[in-house]
Amino acid sequence: MKFKKLTKSIFATLLLSTAVIMPASQAQQIDTVSGLLMTEGWLTVQANCTECHSAQIILQNSGSREVWQSRIVWMQETQGLRQLEAALESSILDYLTTNYGPKAASRRAGLEAHFLPENPYEKAN
Repeated sequence: MKFKKLTKSIFATLLLSTAVIMPASQAQQIDTVSGLLMTEGWLTVQANCTECHSAQIILQNSGSREVWQSRIVWMQETQGLRQLEAALESSILDYLTTNYGPKAASRRAGLEAHFLPENPYEKAN
């Protein structure tokens, strides 16, 4: 119970600090239906990529232009994705690379010791 209150408090603090640091005019808008970042090319990605799969697949992934390109090729070779016109494919890759490019780390940082539960197997000294 105490952990939930602490988590909510941390979340609220982070949310408020982001609002203070980043004015609304600079904040990235997120489409409430798909969850995609509403930047240049998002409608193209939504229209073409979500024909076959949920936008959640995009949101859960990241990668360089080459990685996204390889995923398109894989979908074309194994999932029946049609060949895309060069300009369309380039637009999709631009959006994906810009907004869902390589991550600095794929795992969250470890929790600080005071957030961890007591270890019931720890030897008493």
